[in-house]
Formats: sequence, structure tokens, C-alpha cells
Amino acid sequence: MEQLQKFRDKYKLNFPLVGDTSHSMLEAYGVWQEKNLYGNKSMGIARTTYIVDPAGKIQKLFPKVKVEGHAKEVMAALKS
Repeated sequence: MEQLQKFRDKYKLNFPLVGDTSHSMLEAYGVWQEKNLYGNKSMGIARTTYIVDPAGKIQKLFPKVKVEGHAKEVMAALKS
């Protein structure tokens, strides 16, 4: 996806980004959910972070992610 490539380039990320336009992975992880914003209901992604080990096992889950301080929290979990 061109949008993901632009995002990756803008932030100088050194890893590929993957898009899920069919929502199949989002649904499998339970993060494609109904959202309610100012009384308007729509489907969207629930901000969630998963730390997955090399074997594919989820080691840590961060539900309802708030941007403020989240990167530090994830880094601390990766170091432990």
C-alpha cells in the first residue's frame, strides 16, 4: 500500500509495514470493533499493542492504548 510506504519513509522506519484491508487479522485479534464517537457508531480499530515472541506467542497485551507514555511502557516490557 502506497500510504504505508509514505508513512514508513516519513518516519524513517527500517521495517516493512503490513496493511489489513480485509480486516481478517484485525478480527482475529479482536481489535476490529464498533466505536461510538459523539453518538455516531462505526467500525474501527481499537488501539492495542501486542508483544509477540519469535515463536508467534503473545507475551504481553496492552489494551486501550493511550499515546502518552505508551512507547516507554512498551520498551520497558521488551527489556524485562
